[in-house]
Amino acid sequence: MRLIILFLLLNFNSYSQELICNVMVNSNQVQTSDRQIFTSLQKSLYEFVNNTKWTDTKIENEERIECSIMINISKMISNDVFEATLQIQSKRPIYGTSYQSTLLNYQDQNFKFNYQEFEPLEFTVNTHLSNLTSTIAFYINIILALDFSSFSEDGGMEYIGKAQKIVNNAQNAPEKGWKAFESDRNRYWLAYDLADPRYSAFQSCIYAYHRLGLDKLAEEPDDARFEITEALESLRDIYRENPSSFLLKLFFDAKSDEIVKIYSEAFPNEKARIVKTLVEIDPTNSSKYQKITESNQGR
Repeated sequence: MRLIILFLLLNFNSYSQELICNVMVNSNQVQTSDRQIFTSLQKSLYEFVNNTKWTDTKIENEERIECSIMINISKMISNDVFEATLQIQSKRPIYGTSYQSTLLNYQDQNFKFNYQEFEPLEFTVNTHLSNLTSTIAFYINIILALDFSSFSEDGGMEYIGKAQKIVNNAQNAPEKGWKAFESDRNRYWLAYDLADPRYSAFQSCIYAYHRLGLDKLAEEPDDARFEITEALESLRDIYRENPSSFLLKLFFDAKSDEIVKIYSEAFPNEKARIVKTLVEIDPTNSSKYQKITESNQGR
């Protein structure tokens, strides 16, 4: 019997959930004497995110995606209705190093939801059951999409499709964030821009930047930087199609500091080339990129 139990445990562990997700609920802005509901919400969300099987892919323990979800509650409208912002982050390990590269660092400003303490959190990809679970599941699929895309070309398309389905199911929801006309940078446009063939360079860049670039940077730094440069230059297609592209902001919010560090050891001609590209396609961070050429660490 012990051998059977051990076998079952080993077999279960080899098909672990996909995420190691830190879930935090910050309610410091809310004036209430009963704070137990926020503790219950955090616990329920942690279990919902980390105990749900989000894919059909076999994931080993050491391959699970590290991510974090922080809900900053700004208003308690009633005993079970809340307004908040939602901060989503995810990281990807880089081959042969202890370094974790940020894939997503995004704040959703429109997060209104209902929650009754101890109610079960339910979700199905085919139906909008609640804004709380639909929104969280949406971002889990975005996390999966970006992570899978960083390991194989177009590897995240399945999860982009699921994110689109969640968006479509929420079109009649009263809460904001799901509809095209509400904003040009919300959940609707995040899912649809990721799927838009006009922005296919984004998917290619995510793969080349990480798999051909960062994963080889420790062993073949010059070749790896060349691949990263080519990947970043491919984003010009998106910028010229739409200079205010949501996807470019998403990418550089996660990557701008990392990019500066990558090119600190580059040759002068490499630095000049990449700075010219970056200043064009990400002008918001141009002063940051100028530091690349000002560095004396290059060869």
